[in-house]
Formats: sequence, structure tokens, C-alpha cells
Amino acid sequence: MRIKLAILERDQSYLNRIVTAFSTKYADKFEIYSFTDKDMAIATLGTARIDVLVASDAFDIDVTALPARCGFAYFVDSADIDHVNEQRAICKFQKADLIYKQILSVYSEKAGSVSGLKFGDESAKVFAFYSACGGVGTSSMAAAASVYFAAKNHKTLYLNLEKFGTADAFFSGEGQFDMSDIVFALKSKKTNLSLKLESCVKQDHTGVYFYSQPKVALDIHELNTEDILRLVSDGSEIANGKTFQAHQALSILEQDNDASIMNRIALVYNKFSNKTGKALEGLNVKNIGGAPRYEHATTSQVVEQLSKMEVFSVIATVGVAVCLLLAMVLTKQGIGLGDIKLLCALALMGGVYATCGTIFFAMTACAILAVILLVTKKKNMQSALPFGPFIFAGYLVTIFASIY
Repeated sequence: MRIKLAILERDQSYLNRIVTAFSTKYADKFEIYSFTDKDMAIATLGTARIDVLVASDAFDIDVTALPARCGFAYFVDSADIDHVNEQRAICKFQKADLIYKQILSVYSEKAGSVSGLKFGDESAKVFAFYSACGGVGTSSMAAAASVYFAAKNHKTLYLNLEKFGTADAFFSGEGQFDMSDIVFALKSKKTNLSLKLESCVKQDHTGVYFYSQPKVALDIHELNTEDILRLVSDGSEIANGKTFQAHQALSILEQDNDASIMNRIALVYNKFSNKTGKALEGLNVKNIGGAPRYEHATTSQVVEQLSKMEVFSVIATVGVAVCLLLAMVLTKQGIGLGDIKLLCALALMGGVYATCGTIFFAMTACAILAVILLVTKKKNMQSALPFGPFIFAGYLVTIFASIY
């Protein structure tokens, strides 16, 4: 469903430019109506069931006469103006995507329940970074993971839910909204959540999406996090002790709620030093690697170095392994454990995207050969084909396809 947007502007040249930009970039988002005459615009609001009206501040609009379902904002010349006549103001001299997000925010406050957001959608993977103690670089490790996955062409959102944490320490982007607007959206029954989330998000030059720190630090206290997936420790005695306590607490929580938690946890050592730290012993948690202490480095430099670590490939490979094991169970070992090991090894080398391409081409080739063998009656429906050769062939096709 497209948003019906009406734009009222006296400057015909600007009106043509903005309509062209939106029609080109957001044709699937907006159905645009443009006007230079105020009376004609107002008359169209009801007949065309306009969702949002954006009018130049050169016009005096009586908002009480607008349809209840129609959102409204003024177009202004300066980015320093937030409101005109107690109505929201949008600077018209900025990038089209920033104007789009602000219009989306206006619409979200009037929109009904048309959210396309699906919580728990299996297509989106959530990696939670957590430490039982502070000051061990949990935020930095999460930021580095975000940069790593964004570089692998995954659409990645960095969400900092620490009480006094901030994404702005690692990322920067254009936009006027922040985490306070997200908190308000979550608590408001009238706000369309998915639209609000899209309108408030910013994007860093690394490709990572993020939300800026809240205007008031206490706003973040309204939110809670669930499903702790990753534990981070620096190896000190105090940190290790707290990590053990957190591990025991999670074990009890898993038993009491009959939930799968412990098998989703892995341990990462950050800022680890053999001189001051000691590896955890007797803790039944997967250890997927660690990072040294980077002296005299800026925050951005630390995140850049961490994002190059192979530990994030391990995290991605664990996800691939879980999916393949599930496929083995569902197909009653139609795919063997050897095939899974081979695919996991390829995932470590080439990443998740290369693995997905490998599986696609391998299954396609296997299916074609199976059909040929069935037609020629050289095999029957009960026959089995070794999948390993197809995996190698699929991997080669994927590699050549990525190069050319």
C-alpha cells in the first residue's frame, strides 16, 4: 500500500524537482499529488483520501479543517526551524531520503495498523552482545560485528540498549530523530511501529544502520532486552566471577522457563592479556575466540580492527550449522553430517552469502541430474546421490559468479 502524499508549494521549479525525486526513488512508497493552489489542494484531501499534506509555510493552513486521518507538516527553508504555528516543520533543502523519513514520521502518527513488521521473523537474525561486568568492550565488539556483517552485504542494525550507552560513539549519520522517538513509538498505542522505526534510523558510511542516543538518558530505562546470546569477558578474576554468576543465573532461567538459552551462548574474550587475565575454566560455554588490547587507538580504529576478526565468521557459521542440522532432521538424514561439515568449512572461508549460493547451485545441479537419471531409469525414487561433489561444483560456480 502506497502513502498518498499531497505537496502544496508556490515555487513551481522546486515542486517539479521534489515530485521527480520522489517519483523516481520512492515510487513504491508514495502516490504523489502536487498543487500550487491552496483551495484545490484542500478540496482534494477528502476526495482522494490524502494521508499526508506537506505545505509551504507561505500558506496559512487551518489544521482543524483537515481530515482526521491526514497528517500535516510545513515545508520551511531552514533546518533550524522545528515548528511553524505549532505544527511540525520539514526543511525542504536537504537530501530526499531525509525528507522522506520525516514525512514517514508524520504519517506514522496518523496511520492505522498497517505495520509490515514481523517480530521473530526468521529472515532476521539477532545477535545479542552482553557482559556480566562493565568496561570490557561489549559495545565495541557489537559495533565491530555490525561493521563486519555490513561489509558482507548484510543489512545490519546496531542497537545499543545499555542504560547509558550510545551508538554515536561508533557511527554517524544524517537525520533528526533518535532513540527517544523509538521509546515513544513503543509506548504509544496510536503509532505505527514499523514506519516509525524506518523514519528514525540513520546509516553510517560503513553501511551500518543505527539509532542515535536518546535526548534524555533515562528514556532508555523504559526498554528491556531478552535472550542473551553472547557473553564477553576480559579474563580478570572479578570479570570471570561475574561471568560464572551470570552463567548460573541463565542456567536457572532456562530450567524454570523451559527455554533454549544455553546452547545459544558463546564466549568472546575482549581486551584479553595473558599478564592480567586468566581464561575461564569449568564453564560449559563455546569459546569462539578473542581480541587483544589495542593501546593508543581511537574508538573508530578499535572497531575497524575488531571487525576484521575471524570470530564473526564463526558466529555466522554457527547459524549455518544450526540450519543445516535442522534440515538433516527434517529430511531424515537426506543431507548427511559430512555434507554439513563441508558446508560449514566453506562458510568459514566464504561467508554466509557464498554458502547460500553454494547450496542453491548444488541443489539445482543435483535436481537436474536426478531427473535425468529417473527418466533414463538408471535410478529410482529410493536411490541416493552423493551430495559432496555437487557442493564443490556449487561453490566453484558461486566463486566465479562473484568474480565475473
